[in-house]
Amino acid sequence: MNKRKLHHILVVIRPISHWYFVIVFALGASAAAIALRQNNLTAIQLRDKVFQADKENGDTEAALQELREFTYRHMNTNLASDTGIYPPIQLKYTYERLVAAEQKRVEGDNQDVYNQAQQYCEANFPQGLSGGNRLPCIKQYIDEHGAPDAKPRTIPDDLYKFDFVAPTWSPDLAGWSLVVAGFSLVLLAARLIAQVWIKHQLDI
Repeated sequence: MNKRKLHHILVVIRPISHWYFVIVFALGASAAAIALRQNNLTAIQLRDKVFQADKENGDTEAALQELREFTYRHMNTNLASDTGIYPPIQLKYTYERLVAAEQKRVEGDNQDVYNQAQQYCEANFPQGLSGGNRLPCIKQYIDEHGAPDAKPRTIPDDLYKFDFVAPTWSPDLAGWSLVVAGFSLVLLAARLIAQVWIKHQLDI
């Protein structure tokens, strides 16, 4: 490239102050930082809504759906727990209610079998026999129709633990602010490098 063209390029880029790019970069970076922080705060608020619904036996599915959709659409919304608990979203109260209900169901079924055994054996071994054969009868009846110490079904706790992964970049205020900041930084570097190189070629 001849020196005349290089001089023309230098004349064109010289009025474009590098401070323009610095200011745009600062504005973009500031907007990105604020937006990223807001994304995280909103995710925390939505997580707390899930916990509240879980504790109060509310609509946890709707709260989870709202949190899931927000997390998948916005960057910086991962909810890693400060306590090291993983996954960070656990429906503790929902799980405990299900376990208690299962335990209650088993206890109720066992009590029903025991009552039936008593009625059956009382009818077959009247009180006049001092109930001597009644206990073996009850035991045999329970063995045949269900054991009172039967264990409740195991409820998988994995079904009540969640972790939603946020995207690395998202087309929201935070994402586009980062693009603006990054692009202005690239232009700043290109402008400075071009000016230095052209001056070197022109021996200025």
